[in-house]
Amino acid sequence: MSRICSFEIQRDEFNRKLGGGFPPGSMVVIEGGSGAGKSTISQRLTYGLLQNNSKVTYISTQQTTKGFINQMYSIDYAIATHLLNGSLLYIPVIPLVRAAKSRIDFIERLMSAQELFENDVIIIDTISSLIKYSVNTEKSLDLISFFKKLNGIGKVIILTIEPSQLSEDVTSMFRSSCDIYCTLKVRPMSNEVKRTVVVNKFTGAKGPVGQMIGFRIEPKVGLVVEIAAVG
Repeated sequence: MSRICSFEIQRDEFNRKLGGGFPPGSMVVIEGGSGAGKSTISQRLTYGLLQNNSKVTYISTQQTTKGFINQMYSIDYAIATHLLNGSLLYIPVIPLVRAAKSRIDFIERLMSAQELFENDVIIIDTISSLIKYSVNTEKSLDLISFFKKLNGIGKVIILTIEPSQLSEDVTSMFRSSCDIYCTLKVRPMSNEVKRTVVVNKFTGAKGPVGQMIGFRIEPKVGLVVEIAAVG
């Protein structure tokens, strides 16, 4: 895939604020604590990518298929057609995360599941939940090398990470290896929560990239980019 991976939709500015889309062959790391909005950002990216004719594989440690569909429709991201026509492959791995014996060799199993990596974009939300029981520095290198090979044939890999689930060494390896690195910040205000995407690194952007993008989530609307991000 040689074209830019746009996730433009008419109702928000998220794609424009993030350089007009992801360059082909990008590895994207989105880092944040529990409740920071990693899944919501992943869902928004998924919907936008599908609307712009990318094929997406979404591997989730967070929701069942039914839960994912219900969540997407609650924020008006209609995905039934994409699931039915095969442009979206949704893989819930909650049972695997909970099953003790699957934890040790999970990285090897993930890399050998070729059908998961056939689409244009692969989103793993959250990679840290999947690998926290089986990861060490050597296995992290193997996994990052595997993702880089996929990048080499134009695929975009989007990984969400909860840093508390991994050692600092392993988290640093993902940060330094990726092309695009964002952190999600949450700040309680008087009567609401301010959420911000902080763009730490963005290699190969097609257009200007906002350094801080404030956002909120509204029922029946989805992700709304705030006019002025609060640092």
